[in-house]
Amino acid sequence: MQYIYENFTFPPDQSFTVRSDMIEVKKYTTLKSHVNFEIALIENLSGKRFIGDHIEDFEGTELVLLGSYLPHCWQYYRAIDPMIHPHATVIHFFPNFLGNQLLEKPEAKALVTLFNNAAKGVSFSGETVVRAQMVMKQMLFETGLTRAALMLQLLDILAQSSSAKILSSPFFNSVDSSSEAQKINKVFDHIFRNFQNDISLQEVADITTMSTSAFCRFFKQKTNRTLIDFVKEIRISHAAKLLLEGNHNVTEACYDSGYNSISNFNTHFKEIKGLSPREFLKQYAIEES
Repeated sequence: MQYIYENFTFPPDQSFTVRSDMIEVKKYTTLKSHVNFEIALIENLSGKRFIGDHIEDFEGTELVLLGSYLPHCWQYYRAIDPMIHPHATVIHFFPNFLGNQLLEKPEAKALVTLFNNAAKGVSFSGETVVRAQMVMKQMLFETGLTRAALMLQLLDILAQSSSAKILSSPFFNSVDSSSEAQKINKVFDHIFRNFQNDISLQEVADITTMSTSAFCRFFKQKTNRTLIDFVKEIRISHAAKLLLEGNHNVTEACYDSGYNSISNFNTHFKEIKGLSPREFLKQYAIEES
């Protein structure tokens, strides 16, 4: 898995963008972050979402709001209805897309709270998804003030929702500057490319041109975990993915995820997933190959 920082530019006649993309069901994806806020509506898919330090399975229609520099990705396992192509409707915007004065109005109090919560990622369910889905589909075919009015309507639906769920932990700190984002991007990219091998603290610190002690403080502050814990989570997530695909047994998943010891693998797997690898397979009714 690769980690990248994206830099979006808006057309001169638009203060936000709306697009619809077909999604290819893949066994891998890319962890991304960007300065823009994002609203993502993902339809007809089953998989796993990674938002900050949050990891959770999803199925069906997914609606999520993301704040600036919040690492995120979705891993796609299968289409719910194989006769319908999975797709996503995505909006990129800044909270002040209609000017700072809007957020200073008393009517915008709930909207300000929504934007503050977006720093941790927010998911929605139930009626909120149905209402938001209708508005986002309509936005694809409108322009100008009509589209802007629909955007305000969408944000109001999200701000007033009773189903909003904050995803990342209260202790998660997203990156708050582009220079910090670039450092984290380099670290994450290196780890995702090399997690199947031994990764030393010194080699990762060298990527950021920091001392090992300074890097440890920086990484802990931005991810709320140590480098060792982060690598462990990446390896176990990869192993769980291999097991869910059904083409690897526990031993194969262990060694393909960077472990040299079945004992350590089993211990770490249960620590992260709350189940042993074989209990995990039974939970998903998968027979070990």
